[in-house]
Amino acid sequence: MTIIRRASAIGAAVTATACAAIALAPAAAAAEPTAQRAAAAPKAAAAAKYNGACGGGYSVVNSAQIGTKGTVFLTYSSATGKNCVVTVRTTPGTAVHMTASLGFASPTTTVSDTGYYTTYAGPVYLDARGLCVTWRGEISGEVAGKNGTNCGSLAANRR
Repeated sequence: MTIIRRASAIGAAVTATACAAIALAPAAAAAEPTAQRAAAAPKAAAAAKYNGACGGGYSVVNSAQIGTKGTVFLTYSSATGKNCVVTVRTTPGTAVHMTASLGFASPTTTVSDTGYYTTYAGPVYLDARGLCVTWRGEISGEVAGKNGTNCGSLAANRR
């Protein structure tokens, strides 16, 4: 979980820097010709698309972009009561270190798939009916995910 906190702190610093740059940009942009601004404008990174790796009956219920490297998807099947996590690269290529993990706090349970993959890590499954889940994905050291989300309405009743 420390890695996720560090990633959040880095994200906050990047956001603050980007906000400062935007505040300064109008004056600089006014001095540039329109055609030059359009050519220099950075393109937004395309997010990875869910690849259906969890199987039939699973729908994406949450996701988190892992920088420009990919996206981690949390899916759920109401038929089975299981959640599934898969980490998908934006651009497949040479095998890199990747992780897909899914867990809940009480009782402490975590399932993960870690290795060197060209396209995606996972799927990993967990019956978390009625519980909040913590899920994350990692691609080449960059991490994204969320703690204690997508809580079921029966959380207080599960033993």
